[in-house]
Amino acid sequence: MSTREQLLPEQREAPTIMSGFAEFLRPNLLTLAWLQAIIATVGSLYFSQVMGLVPCVLCWYQRIAMYPLVIIFTVGILFRDHRLRFYALPLSLIGLGIAIYHNLLYYGIIPEELQPCTAGASCTAKQIELFGFITIPLMSLVAFSVINLCLLLHNDTPASDEA
Repeated sequence: MSTREQLLPEQREAPTIMSGFAEFLRPNLLTLAWLQAIIATVGSLYFSQVMGLVPCVLCWYQRIAMYPLVIIFTVGILFRDHRLRFYALPLSLIGLGIAIYHNLLYYGIIPEELQPCTAGASCTAKQIELFGFITIPLMSLVAFSVINLCLLLHNDTPASDEA
């Protein structure tokens, strides 16, 4: 029985679109994180293998953090592993840290002298800019942010059976 059902009728809030969305989303946060990891993985492979864009060093590090998340989420969801957060969060936080650094470098907040991309593709090269502001580093930052939020907001305690 949910908390809403335990309240007296006069104590209950009227359901809103957002509360309905939140009730749908909360038990599906791991699935959302898994979908985000798949979209990010397929997107990065599309950019490099189909469009021929060469990833920079920081992009490779972010890929190293993102690609295993697809497998970790798949196994964790299939086996209903309540410790999934502890497996996925370290990789996702590392990826988020690299993505933040990459965006700070890309937008010129960190000077170019501090970039690790000395050979190969430049970490600050504008390869794609959708709608004039959506860049590959920004897409990575959003992807890791969504995954981290899903992991942090997911209630991983097993539901108790109440009669």
